[in-house]
Amino acid sequence: MSHRNARLTVHGRRILVERVLAGRPVAHVAAEMGISRPTAHKWVRRWRIEGEAGLHDRSSRPARTPHRTPAATESAVCRLRAERKLGPARIGPILGLPASTVHRILVRHGLNRLAFLDRPTGRIIRRYERARPGELVYVDIKKLGNIPDGGGHKVMDRRTAMDNKLATTDERKSSKPVIGYAYVHSAVDDHSRLAYSEVLTDERKETAAGFWQRANAFFARHGISVERVLTDNGSCYKSKLFTQALAAAGITHKKTRPYRPQTNGKVERFHRTLLDDWAYLRPYTSNGERTAALAVFLHTYNHHRCHTALGGHPPISRVNNAAGQYT
Repeated sequence: MSHRNARLTVHGRRILVERVLAGRPVAHVAAEMGISRPTAHKWVRRWRIEGEAGLHDRSSRPARTPHRTPAATESAVCRLRAERKLGPARIGPILGLPASTVHRILVRHGLNRLAFLDRPTGRIIRRYERARPGELVYVDIKKLGNIPDGGGHKVMDRRTAMDNKLATTDERKSSKPVIGYAYVHSAVDDHSRLAYSEVLTDERKETAAGFWQRANAFFARHGISVERVLTDNGSCYKSKLFTQALAAAGITHKKTRPYRPQTNGKVERFHRTLLDDWAYLRPYTSNGERTAALAVFLHTYNHHRCHTALGGHPPISRVNNAAGQYT
């Protein structure tokens, strides 16, 4: 790709060649276009040898690198990274390499971030993305502590917050009152990252099945026909009721392997964003206030928030693009 101050683009090089072929001196054409004679001769020569393809930019990558680190040393770097999870600053002294060289080797092999590895096994996590919306939808639950009326200790001092907790729990005499949890049920489309969430009171099979019916209706309103649903092995998802709710709509139910949250990674990552941009964004004074803010977050996430995996576009843009592609 040409840099921003380049005098010639592919179009400009084509004009250069045309003027030279018309019989004008190369030096005169070079002066008119603000480039040197050697540069003008270079593009004319490339055009005569390669034709139109010779006018395009070439990769600056060298054809050979005689001083590249030996393959055996690179294998040792990768082995230390995978087995012992060491960083460049620790691998370097062990193998007698600069930390910068170790880092380049790790980047070359896709090991520069520990998040790219499965921690127990050290294997590279294989990322995947389905070809169209609805081909796979992730469903999961995130548990959040309830907020006592008036707010917790982030809104007021701890003594007042404790009194609020006692009042919220029917004035039970307890030094550690339990006010319960709210359960955020979420469904995320693999291809578009379009998301739907609800704050519910539990994670029972009836609640999970009802949530899915509403989530499926949400995806249908956006023109997405769900084919498969991937869940973990929670009891509500292993129930016959949840499986029947999927089968009634002709949807295949898939489950992750036990203790492999990476398989469900897109909804896990969505929950992290949900916590940062909604649940812990600001102090709330009640459960109702926090729940009401969820709708604003979902609209922003689906329609306005740029997603790095989508080329800087929001999920709804990929849904619309896919609708035009497959209709």
